[in-house]
Amino acid sequence: TSHTWFWSLIQNDFKTGNIDLEGCMRLLEKMQISFDEEHVKHIFKKTIDKQSGQIISMDDFRAIYRALVHRPEFEELFKAYSTDGIILPDGQLLKFLVKEQFQTEANETTALEIIMKYEPIDEVRKKRQMSFEGFIRYMNSDECSIFKSQHRTIYQDMNQPLCDYFISSSHNTYLIADQLMGPSHLWGYTSALLKGCRCLEIDCWDGTNNEPIVYHGHTLTSKIPFRSVIHVIDKYAFMSSAYPVVLSLENHCSPKQQEVMADCLKTILGDKLLSSPIGGEVDMTQLPSPEALKFKVLVKNKKAGTLEESMLRMEDEYRGETEDISDSELQSEDEDTDDTLPLQRSRSTSKRKGDHRYTPPPQKKTKVKKGKIAIALSDLVVYTKSQKFVSFQHSLEHQACYENNSIGETQARKLARHSAKEFISHTTRFITRIYPKGTRMSSSNYNPQEFWNVGCQMVALNFQTPGTQMELQDGKFLDNGGCGYVLKPEFLRDRNTTFTPQNVGGYSKPMSLSIRV
Repeated sequence: TSHTWFWSLIQNDFKTGNIDLEGCMRLLEKMQISFDEEHVKHIFKKTIDKQSGQIISMDDFRAIYRALVHRPEFEELFKAYSTDGIILPDGQLLKFLVKEQFQTEANETTALEIIMKYEPIDEVRKKRQMSFEGFIRYMNSDECSIFKSQHRTIYQDMNQPLCDYFISSSHNTYLIADQLMGPSHLWGYTSALLKGCRCLEIDCWDGTNNEPIVYHGHTLTSKIPFRSVIHVIDKYAFMSSAYPVVLSLENHCSPKQQEVMADCLKTILGDKLLSSPIGGEVDMTQLPSPEALKFKVLVKNKKAGTLEESMLRMEDEYRGETEDISDSELQSEDEDTDDTLPLQRSRSTSKRKGDHRYTPPPQKKTKVKKGKIAIALSDLVVYTKSQKFVSFQHSLEHQACYENNSIGETQARKLARHSAKEFISHTTRFITRIYPKGTRMSSSNYNPQEFWNVGCQMVALNFQTPGTQMELQDGKFLDNGGCGYVLKPEFLRDRNTTFTPQNVGGYSKPMSLSIRV
């Protein structure tokens, strides 16, 4: 039966003779077989006959199909439950579901539903049986994924304060390669947003013709207009998630160009831009929830004065007005340490004439002068005011709930190791963003887990760099429907928690996994 089904399915495609690689892939798609292109190319190359060139016959296609689809571990399982090695009756499928898949609630109806859904051969399906073809399709389906299907949708409580969630966050979002010479590209923003990222970084510098630009300052990375970045964010912000997007501005612009930035944000984002507290409430004791901020874009930047002062100014036109920001506030964003060390042209010690190469200068602490911030931009900061981190005690005494800190990975790692209890207490109250150290020239990433373990909400990674760290990030944020917000466990939200990663105590529910690959 299976042979007849297979030939009848493919013969039309071979009517005009043999098929090439393109035709082979089209046929696999028609048969609803998911495949990896490189893998198919590899098998195709091994199958083609030297004489026939780049085409295959029906028999060749069958060999390719079997190599891709008929995996030996599936055959082994199928034969263990099939009475004749060819067919799996509904009763035997039920045994398989209970014993192998641990579906203890499964019954005859469950087995029948699976047969109806996955069995491709009509006459087998009508007899309430399953062929090996149907079994393969079931085993490769989402139903057999190790990922909990109910976690593919938003199932967590989204009405808790923003600081109670892990938030998918990107560092140097505009880069698609390394930090020194790599291109800046709008695709960095598009791809991060489509992946569900909810906190984007924008490095802003003065550009020509009074148009701010985005690039990695003091390096050879290419430049893109700030205006274009905001257009892309406007288009893609809520395609993969309805929950708020935070724009973390690393702002190096003059007050004049900061006004252009404010104007861009207002005109391009329109109603999406959150520019005043929800319900006009300025005297808040906790942050609003992701649910309350759905479809809103929040600006994370330095801010002059209080929310109340911003609200009073809203009626008036404040174009051209600036306000001084003191030393302590000025260093609040990442500009002192987040930048990759600037490039300097230095004469190499080599004797060869004209051998110039770029070397990072020695880091030295420079006194930060007073900076100016345009009131127009300052007033767009509502729930995400950047505040320099001094100490946990200082934050506890002086920091408002809408003020948040950015801490470099090196300092954060020391704090996590030596003051974990205080760090966790801090992250139950305030949003904390961690960013990679400036010496990661190749845009490498740190392990985000150690900072999630102390409750840090925005653990920013270089999304353009694949590896274990981004796999941890992708895995974590597949949860809760991939919306970019994952509710922290209770012990990382409770202000009186005694949990630390070093002292797990009663919070631990150890699990032992046995995995057969």
